[in-house]
Amino acid sequence: MIDLLKQLLAPDAQGSDKDQKPDRKQLAIAATALMVQLSQVDTDEDDRELQTIVDCAVRAHEVTYDEAQAILEDARSQANDATSLYEFTEQLNKLLDQDGKQVILESIWRVAFADGRIDKYEEHLIRRMADLLHLNHREYMQCRHKAEQATSS
Repeated sequence: MIDLLKQLLAPDAQGSDKDQKPDRKQLAIAATALMVQLSQVDTDEDDRELQTIVDCAVRAHEVTYDEAQAILEDARSQANDATSLYEFTEQLNKLLDQDGKQVILESIWRVAFADGRIDKYEEHLIRRMADLLHLNHREYMQCRHKAEQATSS
C-alpha cells in the first residue's frame, strides 16, 4: 500500500497530471482512504460502513470486488499514517472534474449513512472533505441527498 500511495502522491515525471487520463486504481485508493478516515472518525467502525466502501469502489472506480477489498484493507492499515486529508484530496482535485468529485463525495456520504446515523464528527469531516475538494454548499447538499435516497431505497 505504501508503494501505491507513493505512486499516487508522487509528482508525474512525464508531464502534467491534467494531460493524462485518470488511473481508476489511483482514484480508488485516494477515495477509499477518505472513506476509511470517515469510517474511523466516530470510533465505531461498522461492518456496514466497510462493506459500503467496497461497494462504492466497485461501482464508481471500476475495480473488481477483490481489488476493492485489497484496497480497503491496505487503506485501513495505513489510515493512521496519513498526515492530512489534503494528501488525498489534492490528487482527486488534479485528476477529476467537478462531477467526478461529486461522485466521490456522494460515496463518502453513503459510508456515513451505512450505519443508519450521521454522527456530528462524521458530518464535520465530510464538510472539510467537500471544502478540500472545492465543492460548494449546493454540491455538498446534493451529494448528501443523493446518498440518503440511495441508502433508503
